[in-house]
Amino acid sequence: MTNHSETTGSAENGDITGPTRPDRAARTSCDSPGGEPQVTLRTPAELADALPYLLGYRPEDSIVLVALRDRDGRGRFGGRARLGIPANEEDWTSAAGQLVHGLVTGSERRGARPEQMVAYLCQEPPRGESGRQVMERLRPLAQKLRVECGALDVPVVEALCISDGRFWSYCCDDETCCPSEGVPMGLPGTSVLAAAATYAGIQVRGSLRELRARLLPWENSAAREQEAALDSAGMTIVSRLLDDARSADVAEETLALAERIMRRLADAPPVSGMPAEDLRDDRLLGHDEAAALILGLQDRTTRDRAAAWMEGDEAGPALRLWRALARRCVGPYGEHAAAPLTLAGWVAWSTGDELEAREALAMALGADPDYLFARLLHQACNEGLDPESVRRCLRAERAGGGSAGTGAPDDEERAGGPARRATAEDPTAPQTPPARRRRTRSGTVVDDSARRRARAQGHERGMKVVRPRNPAGGARPDGTRPSRTRPRASGRETTAGRGTRPADARTGEPGSGGE
Repeated sequence: MTNHSETTGSAENGDITGPTRPDRAARTSCDSPGGEPQVTLRTPAELADALPYLLGYRPEDSIVLVALRDRDGRGRFGGRARLGIPANEEDWTSAAGQLVHGLVTGSERRGARPEQMVAYLCQEPPRGESGRQVMERLRPLAQKLRVECGALDVPVVEALCISDGRFWSYCCDDETCCPSEGVPMGLPGTSVLAAAATYAGIQVRGSLRELRARLLPWENSAAREQEAALDSAGMTIVSRLLDDARSADVAEETLALAERIMRRLADAPPVSGMPAEDLRDDRLLGHDEAAALILGLQDRTTRDRAAAWMEGDEAGPALRLWRALARRCVGPYGEHAAAPLTLAGWVAWSTGDELEAREALAMALGADPDYLFARLLHQACNEGLDPESVRRCLRAERAGGGSAGTGAPDDEERAGGPARRATAEDPTAPQTPPARRRRTRSGTVVDDSARRRARAQGHERGMKVVRPRNPAGGARPDGTRPSRTRPRASGRETTAGRGTRPADARTGEPGSGGE
């Protein structure tokens, strides 16, 4: 699980009445033609039921904070922040501080400092443990959240633990409303709030685990066939990408193939349910086609040109294609997923689906923590910025027939592509710190970008490549068997399996992140 914080939902989607006590009424608003009807939340049970509608999904193994602030004499829901519960209890203090400080400072930057907090701890019991035991085990974590919030003068008015279909309050010891055995959660979709949310068009999209499954690489019998196709394609495509005279042809072939498959996906009959949709798309994409696209998109210029399929009738088929390609980055090709995952995150963000955007971009950083385009988009999405500045760059380059990744002075600029240029033109966009400078043993200061350029001599600019492997299971020319370890190239960025995923405390309203 990616362990980083997020904020979700609009900061203007709810009202809270009552200043401090957790049993005071809470009202969430939903627009209607005749005005703004209110749904009143009066009890911890109703606050527990509201959580999926505040986030847009059911959180799992998560710490969630929901900010409350005053507006026009009434409290309102503010930003929401989520962080995975660290498995090691020694990390709880830093996790609580990261989440609380991230949400409070992010809200302050937007002029809406939280005045109160509601905290949730969501975790299903492992084998041999009950929901109540989970609640007791997490009690110190709830206390750390309250201490961190109190240190910033933002009191926690309610802290709930949700586990095994029940909830417990850490703030209420009244057995009549919060018994020690917990209170059963209501059936999903049966509350007044669920009805109001449905009327307002708010959807709960299952759990993050279900959303992530659409983007994870295959682990089925077809994965071996896809890996073999990637091995075979790499023998020719990588050498062509490294040849200045032939790399442009690879780019055009990659984009033309992507357009053909997008038309194929657009013409496919609709099916019901995310698993069925993904299975349909997988059947429409051949192993060799997927391999050619995955390898071709490792070139930054080609990827940036593909990012222009971001709106209108092109966006839907493009998003489905990028998801399908991410699922094909199997075995040792896991780091190749950074390109299609970043494209999936970008298209989702461009079309207004911040939840999938945050998850896809977080997974891209998990595949390659140094992937600058994903890092810039992820930060911008977390900061709640408008993606229109990036869209303007891509539209201009598409209209002018230019390629989005050219003309930059160094690797960092090229790798960032349109997101870097949008940051430069938008003073409200997040700023990426300059390249780090390292001191050599002789005392000379050297820029990281210069070091990368020196390592990449002879390689195409703006490209992420790997040396081709022998076909899966095949023998080398000398008759020996290849090892399962894939060699790294000496290029600007190589594709090996770095699986760590970054922690990100950039929160605030109405920004976002992923699980």
